[in-house]
Amino acid sequence: MIVLAATPIGNLGDASRRLVEALENAELVVAEDTRTAVQLMRALGVENRPALVALHEHNERQKAAELVERARETDVLVLTDAGMPGISDPGYVLVEAAIAAAVAVTALPGPSAVLTALVLSGLPTDRFVFEGFLPRSGRAAALRALAGEPRTLVFFESPHRIAAALADARDAFGAERPAAVCRELTKKFEEVARGTLAELAAQFSDGARGEIVLVVAGAPAGASADPDAALADVLARVAAGERLKDAAAAVAAATGLGRRELYEAALAARRPPSG
Repeated sequence: MIVLAATPIGNLGDASRRLVEALENAELVVAEDTRTAVQLMRALGVENRPALVALHEHNERQKAAELVERARETDVLVLTDAGMPGISDPGYVLVEAAIAAAVAVTALPGPSAVLTALVLSGLPTDRFVFEGFLPRSGRAAALRALAGEPRTLVFFESPHRIAAALADARDAFGAERPAAVCRELTKKFEEVARGTLAELAAQFSDGARGEIVLVVAGAPAGASADPDAALADVLARVAAGERLKDAAAAVAAATGLGRRELYEAALAARRPPSG
């Protein structure tokens, strides 16, 4: 069986009893970083020393089949450095392979930076979208594509990119869109800064320290998309290599504008002037 186990995201006291018991009895632990896994076991007073296998974004596809076969004979306990495996961390590919091979998968629930930030943000929690880490390149276009999303948006972001990310979010969603920057969750210096995107962009213009989750309110009901901005987004996607048909469909889905209208407007914009 594959056992996905959530680990603390900052405060060691959040480790569940089920996690400790699983570590005490594990024969094989698969970890994003085996050194971090050893440190966690020591901190939790776990004396068991199971076999350790590293599983990360660079080797998950190569390791998945082997680990699934081992899971037929013994429980394979899967950990990431913090939080639940598979959430912006290795785990999904392994689970996919296990299901395809008819190998059982279960989870030991626990801490989640996504949910912790969401409930602390003060923004609607009934419907939300988790977008993971914003892309390193094309971030502005990715945010523009989400401008019409009505559900609360949750992003992970790195400390050295949060200033630029907030500026791009302000430009894409509007200066007055409510948001929250959640930093160092569950740790001693936990901070939740709430305000408009303009206010937060100014507050964190010099960056921030620690692990960061950005939560942004969804588009208000009845909000109208900017056709010019939507067209610019389509053209930017095409320039980046996306097919025009796919770009128009994606922007239409995000903004509520007509796919055909966006497609035809983009065609016209790309057509060289006559005469």
